[in-house]
Amino acid sequence: MADLQAIKDAVLSGKRKDIVALVQSALDDGVEPEVIINDYMIEAMKEVGARFEAKKIFVPEMMMAARTMQTGVDIIKPLLVGKEGGAKKLGKVLIGTVFGDLHDIGKNLVMLLLESSGFEVVNIGENVTPEQFVAKAREHNVDIVGMSSLLTTGDPHVKSTIEAFKASDMKDKVKLICGGAAVTKKFSVGECGADGYATDAVDAVRVIKKIMNIAA
Repeated sequence: MADLQAIKDAVLSGKRKDIVALVQSALDDGVEPEVIINDYMIEAMKEVGARFEAKKIFVPEMMMAARTMQTGVDIIKPLLVGKEGGAKKLGKVLIGTVFGDLHDIGKNLVMLLLESSGFEVVNIGENVTPEQFVAKAREHNVDIVGMSSLLTTGDPHVKSTIEAFKASDMKDKVKLICGGAAVTKKFSVGECGADGYATDAVDAVRVIKKIMNIAA
C-alpha cells in the first residue's frame, strides 16, 4: 500500500532521489494525482515555507524541497493532460531579473515555489530590459509580472521597467511585484508605483495570491 506520508516527508526533507518511486507507487495503488499534489506535496511546501519564515531552514533547504516536489509533479503531469484541460492553474506569472543584474537564485526559488503552489510560471531569465519585460508579458498573456533585483545599481531599471508597463497597452492588464535584496517596499511601491513587494520567496507567493484574491 502506498505510503503517502512518505511523499510528504520526502518533500520536507528534499529527498529528490526517493520521490519518483514513492509517487509512482501511490499512482500504481490508484491514488488520485490531485490527492498526491494537493494533500501531500503542497501541504509539505506550506510547512517548508513556515520553517523558512521561522528561520529553522534556509534557502538551500527550501530549494531542495521545491525541486523534490517538482520532480514528483513531473511524474504526475502526463496523467493530468487532457483531464478537464489538465491541472487547473491559479494564474500565470512572468518572472525575470532586471537589466544589468545576472543573479538568478532568488528568482528561481520564487519560480519553484509558485509552480509548487499551482501557478504557471514563465521565466524570462536575467538581464532583462524593460522592453523585453513588456513584450514577453504581452506574448504570454500573464496576470502578474515579478521583477527581481539583487543589486542597488538595479534600482533605475526597476523603475524604468515599471514605467514601461504603465506607458504600454499592458498597463491595466497585469499587476507588478518586486523583490530581491536591493529592493525595498518604499522604493518599489511607494516611489515607483508597483502593485506589490515581497521580502522573500515565501512572501512572494503570499503577495501574489493576495493580489489575485486567492485564498492562502
